[in-house]
Amino acid sequence: MRKLKNTELKRLTIQGFKAAEKTPLIVVLDNIRSLNNIGSVFRTSDAFLIEKIYLCGITATPPNNEIHKTALGATDSVDWEYALNTIDLVKKLKEESVKVLAIEQAENSTKLDAFLPEKNQKYAIIFGNEVKGVQQKVVNSCDLCVEIPQFGTKHSLNISVSVGVVLWDIFSKIGK
Repeated sequence: MRKLKNTELKRLTIQGFKAAEKTPLIVVLDNIRSLNNIGSVFRTSDAFLIEKIYLCGITATPPNNEIHKTALGATDSVDWEYALNTIDLVKKLKEESVKVLAIEQAENSTKLDAFLPEKNQKYAIIFGNEVKGVQQKVVNSCDLCVEIPQFGTKHSLNISVSVGVVLWDIFSKIGK
């Protein structure tokens, strides 16, 4: 096996990314504190052709050197928008017929491996604060709560890891 060179990776240009058909997923960051986590979410969203990222509440926005450090330019490719209030955003998305999922440990949640996305359905996936998770009032307003199964002692993943796990899982189920 030989590692591929960067020139062999067939990377899209920013214009190519903007023109490409997107995965029908919207990422919502609910009060994320870490600028490195925000940058990682942009980079992962770029990898899976995510339609848009909403940065809510205290979540910082580009341009920002700390976000750029981990985003590596993905803030230029992935569309994003700031929303002050996550609840208001959830209402808006639902009015647009987007199904809204909270990624959270909760009673009666659906395990990620059991979640099957509906064909031709757009989803917004909400990831919460590093300490408090998705706000309870936001969880209450979602269509579904999806939980990443965990089996160790911590039952806690870094948000950037959670985003990677969830986006890959749903991306692969959609069949892009």
